[in-house]
Amino acid sequence: MKNSITVTDNRNGKIYEFGILDGTRGPSVVDISTFYSKTGLFTYDLGYTTTASCTSDITFIDGDKGELRYRGIEISELALEHNYLDTCYLLLNSKLPDTTESKDFDLELRHRSFLHEGLINLFKAFPSDAHPMATLSSATSALSSFYYDHLDIHNEAEYQEMARRIIAKIPTIAAFAYRYSIGAPFIQPDIDRSFTENFLYMLRAYPGGKMHRNINGEDRIREIEIKALDTIFTLHADHEQNASTTTVRTVASTGAHPYVAISAGISALWGRAHGGANESVIAQLEMIGSVENVDKFIARAKDPDDEFKLMGFGHRVYKNFDPRAKILKELQDKLKDELKLDSRLMQIAQKIEEIALNDEYFISRKLYPNIDFYSGVILTALQIPKSMFTPVFVIGRTVGWITQWIEFKKDKKTKIARPRQLYVGK
Repeated sequence: MKNSITVTDNRNGKIYEFGILDGTRGPSVVDISTFYSKTGLFTYDLGYTTTASCTSDITFIDGDKGELRYRGIEISELALEHNYLDTCYLLLNSKLPDTTESKDFDLELRHRSFLHEGLINLFKAFPSDAHPMATLSSATSALSSFYYDHLDIHNEAEYQEMARRIIAKIPTIAAFAYRYSIGAPFIQPDIDRSFTENFLYMLRAYPGGKMHRNINGEDRIREIEIKALDTIFTLHADHEQNASTTTVRTVASTGAHPYVAISAGISALWGRAHGGANESVIAQLEMIGSVENVDKFIARAKDPDDEFKLMGFGHRVYKNFDPRAKILKELQDKLKDELKLDSRLMQIAQKIEEIALNDEYFISRKLYPNIDFYSGVILTALQIPKSMFTPVFVIGRTVGWITQWIEFKKDKKTKIARPRQLYVGK
């Protein structure tokens, strides 16, 4: 076979051949689906660092080049020239919407953003100081009990309804989770507001519609704030087969309800090594305390005998500048000018960035600032509470998870996820 790879077992001289599959972009893969039946061996790939678990036409990443595309379109084009809902439509429908489709999609999500009263009552069962991520994950799982419909795998309309419903409701659940955690009354969605503006409104508003004053003392939501958060949602919309997406696909493989799979993805995202990283970035900047302390902590990060790690640098996939981080860096500079921001945390972050981008230690190890480094600073500038950083990530990523779930369910070759192991016990 020409398009194949040959493996020799040096213990007995046996030779095995496995086909090579070519994608439209990125590395080819070796089809080892028959490896065990042919060789009697399992492969060992700790953390699945070199294993392709599926075929997909949703998102493409080239970590060496710093490239990210949704449905073939570069992330910079989507973030700078389109809004988040257009990106959602693209992921769900494999094309950008025309003007009519965009308006209809927006209007549908506005009306689907309200929660069932029974679900709202569920919030009272949580401790008053519960972290919004815990409440968000639990409420999303409970959402399956209100919409326990069995999807017709041949009915595209049912998939679309299921997807649009959860995309619309997650911001409301997230906002309610936060307001419950601080003992504030819930603010219902306002259908006269756009998707992203509505989320900020539900976080900031007082009963009766009055708004909490922003950093400039204005009781309104500025367009620059909406655009900034909308861009963050777009940049988080999907990211190939990361830990939380793999979790969603794994739960999907069992036949569980899609909203249960999304709940599992939310729980996976909460981890400090995944979606919780931007919260950790801000916590570290607060710990550093001032620009004068930056050099000391940079030295600690470079000391092999010190366990201190600089948060927000390096990425599992990107060995170049994270393309999402590039966009957020420009956005951060714009926010600083337009909102007249010059906060202590931003000063510390910019000092760290300046050193890291010019220091041989970071350059040689390809430790570039990642999306978490900039998103935490920007969310702080938008007056979004630290406990809501990861829920913001959830809002943006929900469309990716549900699109990946749909792709998995439509693939006739899928099987229940069942990795094997190297047993080392008694």
